[in-house]
Amino acid sequence: MPVSNKRLRIAGTSLIGVFARCTEKVALVPLEVGPENIRQLEEELEVVVVRASISGSSVVGSLVCGNSTGFVTNPQASDEAIQRLSTLGKAARLPGKISAAGNVVLANDSAAIVHPGLSSRACEIVSQTLGVEVVQGTIGGLKTVGMAGIVTNKGLLVHPRVSETELAVLDDLFGLPVDVGTVNFGSPLIGSGLLANSKGYIVGEETSAPEMGRIEDALGFLD
Repeated sequence: MPVSNKRLRIAGTSLIGVFARCTEKVALVPLEVGPENIRQLEEELEVVVVRASISGSSVVGSLVCGNSTGFVTNPQASDEAIQRLSTLGKAARLPGKISAAGNVVLANDSAAIVHPGLSSRACEIVSQTLGVEVVQGTIGGLKTVGMAGIVTNKGLLVHPRVSETELAVLDDLFGLPVDVGTVNFGSPLIGSGLLANSKGYIVGEETSAPEMGRIEDALGFLD
């Protein structure tokens, strides 16, 4: 595929991870995403693309975290949104004030690292809904771990300021290769500009070729 097909804008911005969320099976996108971009996501990620609105908002990527088992979202999500998500897997609302699940949970199909301020009940819901081991922590000193990194079932790419202690936690939790990088021409908030699973990836339109090379290496697409 040409490199251009791996770059995308959603809702007029390169912050595609704020507006969309993908798993091994599904990509959730805002209602306004058009057919051409949907085809691009389907081809590059090999997923079914589902248009969604969470709490009347387009920032689906910030409000939802998911994997092959299920999805967790914010407490204000409507019954209709939960019902829609439940057709794709388990679905649950994240309790408490720290509830933008896509921002505060980083998960693949086996594990999740979550905002250190999440309650034990919230951690339990993440674990039960996604079917994963859950550990509280930070990445690069950031509590919003869902935007500080991307993890698939093959690799992990995180904020360049990640500490040795944080790297050890990530390595022990996920058991995957960990690398650091940026998106959108220098943004360290990897999760804000990258959608990825074990089959492919798409980046924000401003992402450079060297950044894409780092992504491909970290997430196992150069094997």
